[in-house]
Amino acid sequence: MNSEEEFYDAETGLDSDNSSEDFADIVQRSSDMTLTDQNAAAEGGRVPQENGLKKHRTSLPAPMISRNDFSVWSILKRCIGLELSKITMPIVFNEPLSFLQRITEFMENTYLIDKASSCTDPLLRMQTVAAFAVSAVASQWERTGKPFNPLLGETYELVREDLGFRFISEQVSHHPPVSAFYSEGLNKEFVFHGSIYPKLKFWGKSVEAEPRGTITLELLKHKEAYTWTNPTCCVHNVIIGKLWIEQYGTMEILNHSTGDKCVLHFRPCGLFGKELHRVEGYIQDKNKKKYCIIYGKWTECLWSVDPAKYESYKKVEKKGGENKKNKQSEESLKSDNDEADDMPEVQETVHVIPGSKLLWRITTRPSNASQMYNFTSFAVTLNELDPEVKLAPTDCRLRTDIRSMENGDLDQASKEKERLEEKQRASRRERAKSNGEWRTRWFTQGDNPHTRTSDWIYTGGYFDRSFTDCPDIY
Repeated sequence: MNSEEEFYDAETGLDSDNSSEDFADIVQRSSDMTLTDQNAAAEGGRVPQENGLKKHRTSLPAPMISRNDFSVWSILKRCIGLELSKITMPIVFNEPLSFLQRITEFMENTYLIDKASSCTDPLLRMQTVAAFAVSAVASQWERTGKPFNPLLGETYELVREDLGFRFISEQVSHHPPVSAFYSEGLNKEFVFHGSIYPKLKFWGKSVEAEPRGTITLELLKHKEAYTWTNPTCCVHNVIIGKLWIEQYGTMEILNHSTGDKCVLHFRPCGLFGKELHRVEGYIQDKNKKKYCIIYGKWTECLWSVDPAKYESYKKVEKKGGENKKNKQSEESLKSDNDEADDMPEVQETVHVIPGSKLLWRITTRPSNASQMYNFTSFAVTLNELDPEVKLAPTDCRLRTDIRSMENGDLDQASKEKERLEEKQRASRRERAKSNGEWRTRWFTQGDNPHTRTSDWIYTGGYFDRSFTDCPDIY
């Protein structure tokens, strides 16, 4: 493959070896000019269009930076069992996106929200909402890079007319790190919001991320609100061996209007890897009557089936499984003392039970995804700059460390990351001297109206684009 062609930047029309002056011009044009000025100054006219909608880039400016020559053990060996939010990790283990952009990947499959809104049966709506909730974590598959920690006050916006939504997020707290987000359908049929404060721990061979915080989806036409929390994500072999990811834990989706509930179990890998990536659960109504069984893989697809058909299939499968288990050799058992937590080599696809209904199937990734941090096609677009849009000066597209890494300049990315973090520390010291408190711009702390638990509520007004009182964080 010709890397120069493959990583041509479809956003700016520049090659991956752009000078910093070229990038600075783009940033300046995006952040300081009025919309009219931007339109007039954009080199070559407007952003490319297709069928009246903006075209988005299909690759990154430069291929992924190799991690083969770096070891993280010297930093992590003293952190076993500790939270990692205050530990500085080598930038080479990052991916060129902020955590705020990573959250935005929840929106990749908004067609499922639209589909749920169009359903007249509340239990069918719950099936589709469950599919959306599972699809929202699917982008993490094989994404072993760590997103950049957002700076306090950092924001990210995304407007996708083709997908029918607009999105805004803000880093509202630094210690503990809390990211708040709000999204709404351009058709005015849904709002999607929440706050996430991931807790990271290192367990010797793996790093575990527990995504605390409530996610809320409101289907306005039906006056329904659904809430849930994502499963735990674990990255194996951070010291030695091939990195791989699994998700585990229970996701409970509650319809606060009807009392219907979906319970989904994300299975841990298990001894022989048979359960790797598997999701299994059920939907029940307010009287706890099971309506259907949900099963599949968060890396592949999700199906629903009648409970009776599911139980019948499982009995046959269990009988066959016991016969197979008796033939297993004890020599195949692996000890916990192995040098690496090997990912199972054979990963069976989902066996579809007769009579099942497909709820969701994962979108195929770009052919060059392995050279682009295993980004989905949607993720590839998240850091592109549109000269026609006036961004808030706090938008993470304007972070020079992330942009430098995306362009393949690791040394410059490290320098810029250190500069930005020192600027953040200096600002914190100044506030401490004056007994000042940080003031969030777009969100305020309050209670989730449905769960009555602590949450961050969007105060509105971002898309009026009045950015004069935004903090200087870059």
